[in-house]
Amino acid sequence: MTPEFAPASDDTRPLWLVWSGDDLPSDAQAGPWAEASGFSAKAGQICLLPDAAGGLRGAIMGLGERALASRERFPIARAHALPRGDWHLANLPAGLDPDQLALGWLLGQYRFTRYKGKPVQGPRLVCPTGADADRALAIAAGEFLTRDLINTPAGDLGPDKLEAAARALCNDIGARVEVICGSALAKQNFPLIHAVGRASAVEPRLIDIRMGDQGPMLTLVGKGVCFDTGGLNLKPGASMGLMKKDMGGAATALGLLKMLAATGATGRMRLRVLIPAVENSVAGNAFRPGDVLASRKGLTVEVNNTDAEGRLVLADAMTYATEESPDLMISLATLTGAARVALGPDIPPFYCDDDATAAALQQAAMQVGDPLWRMPFWDPYEAQIEPAIADLDNAPSGGMAGSITAALFLRRFAEGAGRYAHLDIYGWQPTAAPGRPKGGVGQGARAILASLPQILA
Repeated sequence: MTPEFAPASDDTRPLWLVWSGDDLPSDAQAGPWAEASGFSAKAGQICLLPDAAGGLRGAIMGLGERALASRERFPIARAHALPRGDWHLANLPAGLDPDQLALGWLLGQYRFTRYKGKPVQGPRLVCPTGADADRALAIAAGEFLTRDLINTPAGDLGPDKLEAAARALCNDIGARVEVICGSALAKQNFPLIHAVGRASAVEPRLIDIRMGDQGPMLTLVGKGVCFDTGGLNLKPGASMGLMKKDMGGAATALGLLKMLAATGATGRMRLRVLIPAVENSVAGNAFRPGDVLASRKGLTVEVNNTDAEGRLVLADAMTYATEESPDLMISLATLTGAARVALGPDIPPFYCDDDATAAALQQAAMQVGDPLWRMPFWDPYEAQIEPAIADLDNAPSGGMAGSITAALFLRRFAEGAGRYAHLDIYGWQPTAAPGRPKGGVGQGARAILASLPQILA
């Protein structure tokens, strides 16, 4: 689906926003009616205002208590409960940012209707005064792509279909794409990607996208495990249920690519997106616990758990990326359950050794409502990823600091990049919230987009 604003016109109805405890806007002329209707400005509470003829002249929506505002990212998305028609904001209460209101409204339009129902025309809002409508539309469209990809089951989005989606996007935005597939991965020295994906009926592949030919180089590496059974270390059924989202890093990278292209940022940089697209399946030729695998970098990896496959496919892709010495490389991956235990589903941890880059990313994340939290590349834990019989261990025993040790594993393959950051995202909204329905969700893309002008300056 396509996000949209209502066109500005004299026919739109006014919508007033009110914090709990504040006086109603005088121009709403709604005091007695709102009181009689029991309106108390609770978050999302809507009071429809009649005109003299019994028609609808406008509405008031509550924002809740100002002291609790930080609990909700996109309160304006609650206004999608308004009657169908075109609306405009009649006021801008203190503490609300026009750009966040615009984006929040658009994100609230999202529905995944591929298998059930159809898009329904709900209320539309004129882009709030002071907001950048084009930028909000570009960001929302990129987020919608990410959500659609994550929400699509693996039966309809295996590595081949993920490649098709990437090609369709590249065709739309004028990007170049090349793909290395199947046995060619082994022949061209991508042994880890090939090993993880070889048991699937759908061949593994490395999707390589490029756009822009001047300026600093940004490389995004997105984990594209289209379904993760756990391999021979088979996941229990309850843990396998959401594994269609294990390509959330790839989906987020493609959504960010769409945002960068639509906002014109690709004209100021050399952009590359690498997606190792595989299924971690079970078959006679599946890689095994105890196997020692070679990597493109030349480091050997002991496989102590075939369910720690994401870092393996990322390792080869990251090594390939560093051969061009990008100014900044960012990996995006639904990588560890440990990250969820530490920070929950809303706040992905990120890792970065460069303090200036980390500070810019953290600041932008909070400003645009796309939260991230910095975690350390803790050098004393390096020994945990160094087994006795190989250079690296893909799954250290003990279970502690799992997100950190995974990040340390990836950092071994980032040598050659000017700066490196890793985001351990979840890619899923477990319970519906305003602007974020239950299901696939992008994490980190908007924060990266907002921080790039400072990071790549």
